[in-house]
Amino acid sequence: MSFHALDLHPQLLTAIEELGFETPTPVQQQAIPEVLAGKDIMAGAQTGTGKTAAFGLPLLHKMLTQPAQQLAAGRPQVRGLVLTPTRELAQQVFDSLTSYSKNTDLKIAVAYGGTSMNVQVKALQAGVDILVATPGRLLDHAHVGTVDLSTIEYFVLDEADRMLDMGFIVDIKRIMKRIAKQRQTLFFSATFSKQVKDLAYSILEEPVLIEVSPSNSAAETVEQIVYPVDKHRKRELLSYLIGSRNWQQVLVFTRTKQGSDELAKELGLDGIKAASINGDKSQGARQRALDEFKSGKVRALIATDVAARGLDIEQLGYVVNFDMPFKAEDYVHRIGRTGRAGSVGKAVSLMSIDEEPLLRAIEDLLDNRLPQEWLEGYEPDPTISAPEHQRRGRSADKRRAKAKSKIHRNRGRNTQRR
Repeated sequence: MSFHALDLHPQLLTAIEELGFETPTPVQQQAIPEVLAGKDIMAGAQTGTGKTAAFGLPLLHKMLTQPAQQLAAGRPQVRGLVLTPTRELAQQVFDSLTSYSKNTDLKIAVAYGGTSMNVQVKALQAGVDILVATPGRLLDHAHVGTVDLSTIEYFVLDEADRMLDMGFIVDIKRIMKRIAKQRQTLFFSATFSKQVKDLAYSILEEPVLIEVSPSNSAAETVEQIVYPVDKHRKRELLSYLIGSRNWQQVLVFTRTKQGSDELAKELGLDGIKAASINGDKSQGARQRALDEFKSGKVRALIATDVAARGLDIEQLGYVVNFDMPFKAEDYVHRIGRTGRAGSVGKAVSLMSIDEEPLLRAIEDLLDNRLPQEWLEGYEPDPTISAPEHQRRGRSADKRRAKAKSKIHRNRGRNTQRR
């Protein structure tokens, strides 16, 4: 099937041809006709399946071919709303919709926290066809009256499972009260827990179910491996893998924001240029780190699950779970960053003995046992118990922090002598 077979507007077809799109992905083949037909959809689609085009292209087509249903009295009208859980994903969706609609007069805007409200207000006042936003910033605009959600004809809830994981359910309900009941709703989620399904069926009308891959599954193009290792030697093993195997563009996941910052600094001391992105960073700092990673200036990008949501990195070869995720579903999200668009990727997990229950939960979710391999020189010490692993890990962190502090003090003294 080609995109021409989907009967999209000629201006959209020209744009996607210029972008190099040739054959629709499975989720695009299934979703686009249903959206064009005016159906609500409930789609199970993981990162990298092409879901932005699956909802973006038909919505743009409808706005080009169908007049607005109503006009906002005295206020600029917003016809379409795409709600995303993170700033990175909002920016990614905005960039994609802008590229699809470049041959049209349609206006796309984006609104998320960490950046100036004034710039967003100016864009909204100029009139917007589709607004891409995060929940908190959208409600900020709604409260001050810079956006009227009652004119929304098309509502997209993107990555709904992550929305709920991040505690946005209250904000979502507040937003839903402001949106017109007569609308078309498109619901996308990588996983479908009971809570996600309850939310979906509360906002959808006779939805068409679209599931292009088994829920909670990993892409077949991703090679997965688990390396058991003592907790206090994880950083050492990570540096060895990156250096000895000449890995470039490695996305590394940690559980905590502090852990991501510390690991980036430690890899730097090992001669591996690294940067961290997490919720404590400004949007500008996060974007700079991502740009440097994409350009190759930074070799390892250390991220938390929330900060990494929505990252769009083409041909990413390696994902490393430095810390095993507490939620098994997050493992699927993490490794979904590699092996995209048919390319081959590798997902490496560094597992200490106290994390074995987390691995079992992941294997139960995948209904598969992940291969394990002991690396020579990094074999775990079988005499160390799980509680001792945790204690030694904390002690190692303190020793490294003390050593780094000493290095900085010595550098200061040397500078003074000069």
